[in-house]
Amino acid sequence: MGNSIFANCCRHVTDLIFQTHSFNLSERAPLLPTSPVSCTASPDVSTPVQMKLDVSEACKCMPLYPDIILSNASNEYLPKWPECVQGLPTEKGDEETVKACENSCSELRVAVASLLKQAKASPALPVLPVDLERGSATLLNHSPSHEACQSCGKLEDNGPGSKSCNPEEPVVTIVPGDKRASAYRMPIVDWQQNQDLCEREIASTLEPSLADPEHPSGMALTNGDGSHEPLQEESRQNGHEEVDHGDEGNDQEVIVIQDTGFTVKICAPGIEPFSLQVSPQEMVQEIHQVLMDREDTCHRTCFSLQLDGNVLDNFAELKTIEGLQEGSVLKVVEEPYTVREARIHVRHIRDLLKSLDPSDAFNGVDCNSLSFLSVFTEGDLGDSGKRKKKGIEMEQIDCTPPEHILPGGKDRPLCALQPQNRDWKPLQCLKVLTMSGWNPPPGNRKMHGDLMYLYVITVEDRHVSITASTRGFYLNQSTAYNFNPKPANPSFLSHSLVELLNQISPTFKKNFSALQKKRVQRHPFERIATPFQVYSWTAPQAEHAMDCVRAEDAYTSRLGYEEHIPGQTRDWNEELQTTRELPRKNLPERLLRERAIFKVHSDFTAAATRGAMAVIDGNVMAINPSEETKMQMFIWNNIFFSLGFDVRDHYKDFGGDVAAYVAPTNDLNGVRTYNAVDVEGLYTLGTVVVDYRGYRVTAQSIIPGILEREQEQSVIYGSIDFGKTVVSHPKYLELLEKTSRPLKIQKHKVLNDKNEEVELCSSVECKGIIGNDGRHYILDLLRTFPPDLNFLPIDGEEMPEECQKMGFPKQHRHKLCCLRQELVDAFVEHRYLLFMKLAALQLMQQKATKQEHAGLLENGAPTENGTEGSEKSESDDGKPEENVAGLDQVKELAETIASDDGAVDPKSREVIQNACKAVGSISSTSFDIRFNPDIFSPGVRFPESSREEVQDQKQLLKDAAAFLLSCQVPGLVKDCLDHTVLPMDGATLAEAMHQRGINMRYLGKVVDFIAKTPARPQLDHVYKIGISELITRSAKHIFKTYLQGVELSGLSAAISHFLNCFLSSFLNPVAHLPADELASKKKNKKRKNRNLGNADNTAWASMTPHELWKNICSDAKNYFDFNLECENVDQAAEMYNLQKITLLREISLKTGIQILLKEYNFDNRHKPTFTEEDILNIFPVVKHVNPKASDAFHFFQSGQAKVQQGFLKEGCELINEALNLFNNVYGAMHVEICACLRLLARLNYIMGDYSETCFQPLNPVCFPVSGRGRTPGSLQHNGAS
Repeated sequence: MGNSIFANCCRHVTDLIFQTHSFNLSERAPLLPTSPVSCTASPDVSTPVQMKLDVSEACKCMPLYPDIILSNASNEYLPKWPECVQGLPTEKGDEETVKACENSCSELRVAVASLLKQAKASPALPVLPVDLERGSATLLNHSPSHEACQSCGKLEDNGPGSKSCNPEEPVVTIVPGDKRASAYRMPIVDWQQNQDLCEREIASTLEPSLADPEHPSGMALTNGDGSHEPLQEESRQNGHEEVDHGDEGNDQEVIVIQDTGFTVKICAPGIEPFSLQVSPQEMVQEIHQVLMDREDTCHRTCFSLQLDGNVLDNFAELKTIEGLQEGSVLKVVEEPYTVREARIHVRHIRDLLKSLDPSDAFNGVDCNSLSFLSVFTEGDLGDSGKRKKKGIEMEQIDCTPPEHILPGGKDRPLCALQPQNRDWKPLQCLKVLTMSGWNPPPGNRKMHGDLMYLYVITVEDRHVSITASTRGFYLNQSTAYNFNPKPANPSFLSHSLVELLNQISPTFKKNFSALQKKRVQRHPFERIATPFQVYSWTAPQAEHAMDCVRAEDAYTSRLGYEEHIPGQTRDWNEELQTTRELPRKNLPERLLRERAIFKVHSDFTAAATRGAMAVIDGNVMAINPSEETKMQMFIWNNIFFSLGFDVRDHYKDFGGDVAAYVAPTNDLNGVRTYNAVDVEGLYTLGTVVVDYRGYRVTAQSIIPGILEREQEQSVIYGSIDFGKTVVSHPKYLELLEKTSRPLKIQKHKVLNDKNEEVELCSSVECKGIIGNDGRHYILDLLRTFPPDLNFLPIDGEEMPEECQKMGFPKQHRHKLCCLRQELVDAFVEHRYLLFMKLAALQLMQQKATKQEHAGLLENGAPTENGTEGSEKSESDDGKPEENVAGLDQVKELAETIASDDGAVDPKSREVIQNACKAVGSISSTSFDIRFNPDIFSPGVRFPESSREEVQDQKQLLKDAAAFLLSCQVPGLVKDCLDHTVLPMDGATLAEAMHQRGINMRYLGKVVDFIAKTPARPQLDHVYKIGISELITRSAKHIFKTYLQGVELSGLSAAISHFLNCFLSSFLNPVAHLPADELASKKKNKKRKNRNLGNADNTAWASMTPHELWKNICSDAKNYFDFNLECENVDQAAEMYNLQKITLLREISLKTGIQILLKEYNFDNRHKPTFTEEDILNIFPVVKHVNPKASDAFHFFQSGQAKVQQGFLKEGCELINEALNLFNNVYGAMHVEICACLRLLARLNYIMGDYSETCFQPLNPVCFPVSGRGRTPGSLQHNGAS
């Protein structure tokens, strides 16, 4: 896309030609090195899934932080399929068109409401030719250039500058290409929580990069062999290429959407008519949402829109409404209330009154989150993004950074992390707004139209009772003690509660108007909820105000009940599976499908978290109440909950309760992996793992019919007793075989209790159950990946020398240690490079012997009996082979053999066979490495016929364990040294390790390696972060058990006592038991097993700092194999140069503790640092699946590959398209969108577009706290500054 018109338009990117474009050096950015020959060129932006992109290379190009450009040294021999995009030539008049478009767009962007009304059915869905064939040169419809001026959404026309463009011809809609508009492409924000009419589609992840550390993008790599067309293979499995292109010929059906925005006029009671720009693809409901957010109409909720006297259907698209056209007048008509509408109205007014109140964000409620943009900018940026003027001259802004964040600063103030916003204490509109005690209306009053009663105390201290009736709201004559529902005189009957309160309270009228002005002036990102709840580890002391909506939610026990759902509770399993069954043959279908999947996962995670907390707090009845507490199971809101204990000795051979505690996270990783492969017809359960108050709860959706039958009757594939009885099923083998290639799982046979051979394509623990809905479910995916032999000592098995030198194998506390998927992918790719080198070397040797006058070869023969020597030679220097032609010859030869062409020379075939044998390929004719996850599993037996295969698999696992220690750990340290990765705290260090396939149990080895490296001073910040992570993770392990023995009334005392023992210099902190401890002891004994929270145990009070630190050092040695040489926190801080406040932050984030925001004196030896009042809350720590926007992700990868090559302009266009697709799937608030905006800002800076550079960072600056729960300025607390 070389034409600037596509970069600056607001809606459409058109006129794409699918042809190869050869770039010359003059197009390259001068700041970047010459492009490596192997770096994959970017595909055509209009074919994200069908593009010829070697995903393995793109994955390599992606660092932990997407805006860091990596070298491409490791990609030299991977296949390259350059296919680039050729921009159309600039036509005459384009420059004027672009300029006019930019001016128009800048005026239209001013309206904030347009930023808040992007519908779930986005009118700007990118549309492409149906299943566009790979490599097709089909030309899309050429549309007039003025289409570029089409608007990006409904915009308020408050001035003459906002005029719509109405091109007559239909267009092919591609992803909107405007950088600024794309940043604001948001879903509807439902300020009244009327969830039946809009959905919150905004995301979060937990990772700072687009590569999920738990599930790497490298999964698209098919055994590291680009010649196997990995992306094409995966897209077939994903159902993206289900149509047979061969039958289509060259006749491509082009989907055309007429999306010509037009303007309508809105007439609402009490205000002047105003214009609104709309799109034909939008629904009437979106206009409702705009009106409910506008400053002058926000107080209306119960109304209809009428055109020429006809009521419009809320869910009708505007293009289907007869007579609706440019200039049409839509009338806002007030409708009668129902009880439901009255409750919605009161809830909406409450939300408007609390729109600037951060209490819900501090309390972790309703996906609200903190944002500090307006605090840090001090309101210096207005709506247009320009600095405010003070008098005639520009107001001066002091940009001097505070001393505590500068290098060498001694102080680490805590309060500076959350500066208090003056708007957080807004003007008081009412003293009390609550439900009256006279509710519900008696029968005789219902027949007069009474719906509910409210009780209000105004700022003027006037006490009034209000009746909500079908006609609206009016004052009645009731008091706190006397019920008189008759209208007062005057009654001030008003359709809106705000209009009524305006009449009876002048202060309300004044302050409510000022409040709404401040609300609409806030940045839209500051007003949007996150898709997954984030929690703050610090909070200021806040007054607990009366809140009728909060009280109603707490005591009506909604169970996740949403008012619009028939049957009251949601069938989570049906929703999760139905969204996965949505069509996905073309890009618009895939976007709709991924958006639905993301939304349902977000809702399911919120419901599962709420349910898990209710289970631990004892508010849910067990389905087996007579069992011991640890064995109890629960069903709440159609979700099944189980506790992380070994209830029936299932994990007796694997580590008991410790194994039962870690199994849910392994299972979640398996669910995440199979969801990513996304094989049609294979279903997984919705799974969320919640750690709360020391307990681990697994929440799962329920397979239809599973509760009606025994497990033995249900399971038709796998084993229910870890391999003793094993069954298989042809349909499951067929489905799982489709996943075996991307997941590197080998199809294998095991023996059951009758010594019969049973064929499996997964681990034996994986169970297959056909539900009553006919779907094929798999569950118990805890051993999806092969075991980690470094932590699994086996009698008679000797580990490689690299492992033995580092003290492996070691006995771990459980036997469920598995390799990460990232490690498996990296190992397979490493072996593929080795395979290519071995084969190329042998081919060159053969060629040399055939030549009569050839000299002796300088290279030695390859090692065929094992790969150790070859691996060493390959990893010594990493220099490219001199003869690239030999590698190309190997690639061509491998493809020929794989196609069973009989014309292959026997000697050449032997070369491939030797190379396959040397690297451990399961095939002798092509490179194909897979793992058997049942190797070394207790209780699993293999048939005699598989002995040689099993031995090969054992060797492969040993090699993988050695690869982790000899390649991945040093590679991580090198990346830190090169600043390829920049760990800022424990979370980012963990992400960097996970991305390289290194489990956290290797943290001690990573820290040891850093300590021994010659560049130790340059890695001092990483070393300190690693030590902090070691200490806090060990403390977390102890805290988990510590907290299980604490009853609910003693939580704050127990947590403060633990923190004093952990961080305070006070030598003898004394725990303060609750005053009623002895009085309640006898009572608690009678109901000891009623729920988890009532275990009467005060052993926690006897903990001392010496005992705690002794246990921390012991845990660090046992778990991480690291010797902590300290006996208390002061020694640790002095020896490792740590900040105590850093340790406080890390332990709080890991355990869910929320503490009071104030300055703590850790070094006082005369009194403890923490008191009970300093512990404000304890939140759940939630692990869940993060659904990915696959097409957007492919665009982002190809854009990164372009940037790596140096083609910044093309890369910038691709990143822009990725940004728009991310917005379509996630909504506006997601960490991947933040990564796109950050990278775009850097690219624009390099390319000299400084206006865009300044604009882009304005958006991601809202994200770190809102989207991820990060703390501003956290860098200063990690010693990294």
